[in-house]
Formats: sequence, structure tokens, C-alpha cells
Amino acid sequence: MTVRAVEVIAAADVVAYHSARHGRSIARSIAARHLRADHIEEPLVYPVTTETTDHPGGYRGALDDFYEEAAARLAAHLDAGRTVAVLAEGDPLFYGSYQHMHKRLAHRYDTEVIPGVTSVSAAAARLGEPLVEAEEVLTILPGTLPEEELTARLASTDSAVVMKLGRTFGKVRGALERSGRLDEARYVERATMDGERTGRLADVDPESVPYFSVAVLPSRVAPLTGGPAKEPVREASGEVVVVGTGPAGPLWLTPETRGALAAADDLVGYTTYVDRVPHRPGQRRHGSDNRVESERAEFALELARRGRRVAVVSGGDPGVFAMATAVLEAASQDAYEDIPVRVLPGVTAANAAAARAGAPLGHDYATISLSDRLKPWEVIAERLAAAAAADLVLALYNPGSRSRTWQVGKARELLLEHRAPDTPVVLGRDVGGPEESVRVVRLGDLDPAEVDMRTLLIVGSSQTRVVRRRGGTEQVVWTPRRYPEGG
Repeated sequence: MTVRAVEVIAAADVVAYHSARHGRSIARSIAARHLRADHIEEPLVYPVTTETTDHPGGYRGALDDFYEEAAARLAAHLDAGRTVAVLAEGDPLFYGSYQHMHKRLAHRYDTEVIPGVTSVSAAAARLGEPLVEAEEVLTILPGTLPEEELTARLASTDSAVVMKLGRTFGKVRGALERSGRLDEARYVERATMDGERTGRLADVDPESVPYFSVAVLPSRVAPLTGGPAKEPVREASGEVVVVGTGPAGPLWLTPETRGALAAADDLVGYTTYVDRVPHRPGQRRHGSDNRVESERAEFALELARRGRRVAVVSGGDPGVFAMATAVLEAASQDAYEDIPVRVLPGVTAANAAAARAGAPLGHDYATISLSDRLKPWEVIAERLAAAAAADLVLALYNPGSRSRTWQVGKARELLLEHRAPDTPVVLGRDVGGPEESVRVVRLGDLDPAEVDMRTLLIVGSSQTRVVRRRGGTEQVVWTPRRYPEGG
């Protein structure tokens, strides 16, 4: 308890506290030695905790009625001129029962909220492990969330505390395991109180877990050892996870990808993409040129063979004209057949540009790269013609660069053999980035000089529509899901 909390209790006429129907109150037991014989005690006994109720409003209705009745009891003391101290374990406004009194009374009476030590801080102190360091992010979660939601949030954060265990322990443990973080997880029960217990969460018997316990994922920053950094020692071998950062950066990352990037010992990738990932203490970064995909893949696999957890970083989705193919091709060699390789999906450039424009990919579409660096132009031309003849929407990647300036013009000529000149074309440049530009032009007006390597083209089908909304200020493109019969 803080010094100010002790002072407030000493000056109070009434001391109120919440409890279950058994009458025992943790908050009261903490403050017991500061209570006087002349204090008026006001126990606020919950009508239900986890059991069912026959209240016509159900569990929530029963609690709402209880809070109203409890607030009225405290208001009666306040109206009589008495000073009321409401006891709350932890911090009053942090998952605390007091907050329901506060919302009903604070606007009517002079109120002072005394901050307290949360179970989060107490648990970290008892474990003797830092929660967060430097730029790490701490996530606090109630164990009552669905397991899928817990899994996603645990995978994407640096450090975490999951509260309200008890009956939720099984699914919390499952979420930690599914997110790959069970080995890191620590367990704290009744921190700083009688019956305190700490240890590895994986070793805890689910039947022994009370409500007043938390799961903790401490800081990932390695503790000082007084010597040089060492290679990680793990029972399992290393692995390679191929991830996509989306077209731009953090806003486009999935929770699973965030988790993989945070957990990696090494980041390997094209320097531009690696630079998008936040720096983490102890994590090694291996940036390289964009033209050494095979070498990069083998380097990542070699690191994994030495027990390292490696994230190979791509832009967009790693399986769409990106690093997943190179890694899997290298991993097919006998030397790497035992190295685990996972590919995590990401937001593709086509999906991002389409979303900015509306829904031009709403029906069947084809994705084609205009780069002839890895396949001859004759193959590209045949595929363009076939897709255009089939009336597919086209998402065209790698349309041009400083060394490739004629492909867009040639592609336009081929497409005009099958599409009307007024066919809408979306030009999405640097979508999600600081220089984002999304424009819609007619196919007949497409200027190759306005297209570079950072641009993605979406060419509509015969059914793709363009409309203006909001008084003509917003242009929206979409392709209907229904196709005309016989069309």
C-alpha cells in the first residue's frame, strides 16, 4: 500500500470493500492492520461471481443492479457527511471493481483516486525479470478473450501479461502454445500475498490455478551475462520463416508476421525491406542487394542449420513474385531437408492497390509480371493475350524500371487488341508509403512514361466499372461479381 492510501484510510469514516458471497475480501485483508474499531465497514457482496443466475437480465443484469444498489449505499454515507474509503486490490481503475462505483458517484461527489501497485508490476517484481525494455511493447490481455484473439495478440507483441486465469487457464495455455511462446511464459499466483507461487507456465497443473493469477511473457531483451554474446542454445533446431511486410510497413503486417519478426534471431532480406522492421536488441540483420535471391536463401538456411531462428523478409506477400520460392527451392536440396521452413502470408501489392481504388479484383483475375529478366518476353506476351482474350482483370507487376522502358507500351498494344480504349486502368504507386499515388486512366491513354518499378497496374475487364461519388470528388473502380449470361 502507498503512504497516501494509508493516510486516506486513517481519515475515513467508512471503509467499503467488495467480496464474493463467502464474505472474504482480499482488499480488506491487505488493509486490515490499518482499520480501526470505530470504522464503519460497508461490505459490498457480489450476488454472483462465476455462477449462473435467474435474474431476468441475466448475469450482466444482476451485476448492474448490484452496482446501482452498492453506489446508493455509499451515496447515503456521503450525503450524511461521512468520508468513504473504497478499498481495491491492485489499482482502482485497472480491471478493478471500484471503477463501477466511480462511474456512478465521481460526478456527484468530490473524489480522489489513489493509484496502487497493479498485479502486473507485482508479478514482474516477484519473477525478477524486466517486462519491457527500450522500444518493446507490453500488451495486457484478459484471459476471457476467445482463444483465436489471444493467439493473435500474443503472437504480435513483445511482452504480455494475461490476467483473469482460473477457468480460462486452458485456453490461455493453448494460445501461448499456438503462438509459439509457451516456453517463454511464466506463471505468478497471488503475487506478494500468502500462498504466492511462481514458475514456468508450461509446468502448471490447470486444476490448481485460481482467478488471482497471471501469465507473463517477460522482455525478450537478453540479460547481461558479463561476457560476449553467445549463440542461442535450444533443444530444437533452428528454422526459417519467410514473411512479407506488405507493400509498405507496420500497418500492413499481420499479427503472425509481427510475432515471427520479433522472435527471430536473424533477419535476412533485401536491405530496403529489412529496414522496414524495427530494430531489436540482440537481433542480427543481414541486408543485401535485390538480385541475390538464391544466395540469400542459402545463407538463411545455413544460419538455421546452426540453430538460429531466421526471418527472411520480403515485401508484399512472400509467395507472390518474392522470396518464398527461392527459399523453398534452396531448401529442397539434400543439405537442408531437415530445416523447418514456414511461409507466412502478407498483403500483396495487387490487393493493396485494389483496395485503395475500390474493388477492381472483385471477379476472376490474372497476375502477371512484365519483367523479362527471368522469362522471355514471348512468354509474357502469350500470357497477356490469353488472359485478355479470357476477359480477366489483370494485375501487372514489375511493369518498368530504368533498364526496362518499353514493356508497358507493348503490353498496352497487346491489350488493346482485346479491350476497348476506355477500359479503366488503376495505377497504384508506392501504395501505403509516403509517396502513395492511386490514379485511374483509360487504357487508350496509358502513358508508359508515368509507370516505374514502384507502380502496379490493374487493367479492368469488359465488366469493370468506374463511378464518381461524394459530389464527384471520389472515383471508385469495381468489377461486378456477376458476369452476363452468354458474355
